[in-house]
Amino acid sequence: MNVEVLEREMYSEAEAARLLGVAQNTLNYWLEGVERRGKIYKPIIRVDPKGTRAPVTWAEFIEAGWLREYRQSHGVPMAELRTFIDAVRGRSNIAYPLAHYQPFVAGRELLRDAQDITGLAPEYCLVAEVRGQLVLTPPAATFFERVDWKGDVAAAYRPHDDERSPVRIDPELRFGKPSVRGVGTEVIWEHDQDGAAVDEIAEDFSLGIDDVRWALAYEFAQRAA
Repeated sequence: MNVEVLEREMYSEAEAARLLGVAQNTLNYWLEGVERRGKIYKPIIRVDPKGTRAPVTWAEFIEAGWLREYRQSHGVPMAELRTFIDAVRGRSNIAYPLAHYQPFVAGRELLRDAQDITGLAPEYCLVAEVRGQLVLTPPAATFFERVDWKGDVAAAYRPHDDERSPVRIDPELRFGKPSVRGVGTEVIWEHDQDGAAVDEIAEDFSLGIDDVRWALAYEFAQRAA
């Protein structure tokens, strides 16, 4: 996959926020920064704000997924995250380093150095030294495994927490809408709501029964959120 896909405009802020499971105002803060009580807070994902709720690119979507994992699941202070991402971006010369394969694999020394520079608390670190080897910490590994990588680029994102789920968000399929093996989960949901049985849906779309069940589970969870 060409790295140019990272710059592809994929979603409105509202759609990206829905797919990631975060409040739109939160995502806007991550992308655009915010002014509070006369103090300006810089964007965390974008180098500079674009204004007017600009479309969210694929790289921005992936990095927002990482922020969601760390901010919501692990409570990392936002100031530390901002400083850390700036350090990784500056030292790697990669505009969106957390949507890029290299820092998580061959560039773990870079992540370690950025952690040291920013004073990232141990519980928030992405890498740790184990028996002389740098390994991804559990939070970093959880995010890394949500992403399907092709070459150096994030090629797809798994929105389900369960690692067994085949549901993917792929910028090359169905305009980046959630799908299972190329079939939109919303389409599967609509057939279910029309009264089609799981085995009928599976046959109609050449899917496995488990594929259909995962798609429905994802859609049920989205609608219950």
